Amino acid sequence: MASLLKTLGLAADPTRARLLLLLRQEELSVAELQEILALPQSNISAQLSRLKAAGLVSDRRSGKNRLYSLAPPPAREAPAREHFLALLEAAGASMPEVKKDATALKVSLKKRARAAQAYFDALAGKFGRHYIPGRSWKALGETLLKLMPPLVIADLGAGEGTLSQLLAQRARRVIAVDSSEKMVAYGSALAREHGFANLEYRLGDLDDPPIDPASVDLVILSQALHHAANPQKALRAAHRLLKPGGRIAVLDLLKHAFEKARELYADVWLGFSEAELLGMLEAAGFASVETGIVHKESRSPGFQTVLAIAEKKA
Repeated sequence: MASLLKTLGLAADPTRARLLLLLRQEELSVAELQEILALPQSNISAQLSRLKAAGLVSDRRSGKNRLYSLAPPPAREAPAREHFLALLEAAGASMPEVKKDATALKVSLKKRARAAQAYFDALAGKFGRHYIPGRSWKALGETLLKLMPPLVIADLGAGEGTLSQLLAQRARRVIAVDSSEKMVAYGSALAREHGFANLEYRLGDLDDPPIDPASVDLVILSQALHHAANPQKALRAAHRLLKPGGRIAVLDLLKHAFEKARELYADVWLGFSEAELLGMLEAAGFASVETGIVHKESRSPGFQTVLAIAEKKA
């Protein structure tokens, strides 16, 4: 009984409770726990040390990392441990942080899987650094566009529609939506000038695009979501537009702290973390969500671009 009471006392701390709930699901490093919990490394290490001293957590060395997991209890304490974990799960259900931790854990595990492909990442990183006649990002982009099937595409928050015009080269139809009358007028003029009969510009907002429900194959939000008054509402609206089996692609800024972006670029949100995008997309009804960092700017403030791809269930 004394051992169980001591264990319950340790778990009364919210951070230690969150750590235990995470380690019950997956073996994790301090760096991964730091990213999931958004807490200082020193705090996490101190809490893990206390849990390890109490016999609740064990660790092992894996390369440069030390991985932590729940420690198996002595046989005589196994029933009490099961009762404790059941109480912990019940308590966690009432903690809003635990739900966020579960979403962040998904992102962290996907990052771990991508790290296993470091060899291919290294090869990709060489692209463009060395001159090879005839090879360029433009040529690669044009090739991928030609391979794209003829889809009906909604480009939401399209601006003047540079991306829309590229997509219109191959798409069956592109509907570019923007809330600026001048942008829509300018884009429409460019479409007529370049002969894109399959490209239409419409005036509308991200949270209620003027497009029929279940009418498009692909929704694109390219550097638009951080301008939305309500990003979650915008993603729900995008979900409504898609046909069953349709897909969404969100390109946006990774969460940052450059406050001047609000004044300089009229940004409403300072980007989004991968976990936030994953959580919002799932809450909007999307499935098979994949996220990743696809670009890092070398110049200050060092903006990074995150890509999220998801699909509407058929």
